[in-house]
Amino acid sequence: MGLAIEGYNNIGQGFLEAVYQEAFEIELQENDIDYKREKKLGISYKKKILHTFYKADFVCMNKIIIELKSIKKITNIGEVQVINYLKALGINKGLIFNFGAPSLEFKRYIN
Repeated sequence: MGLAIEGYNNIGQGFLEAVYQEAFEIELQENDIDYKREKKLGISYKKKILHTFYKADFVCMNKIIIELKSIKKITNIGEVQVINYLKALGINKGLIFNFGAPSLEFKRYIN
């Protein structure tokens, strides 16, 4: 949470999502947090992995999915996205940070 606040305080509101992703990655590196960026997540159908896949913005410490957004407000689409990522990876915790709102917005998800 603190890393996202740091990014928001330094950059502010209204940039593209990619800007916040780069800044968040710098924060993760500077704080020695183990992570994978744009981790591909396979989708299983009838015990087969499909060619189509999800891409999570960040998977931290192999146990938390973090999605960054730069939109007016967090929507149901973003929420469903994180829930699907949790299912695909078998991870229990997820976070969405939205940098597009007048103040940093976030939601936590437990699977």
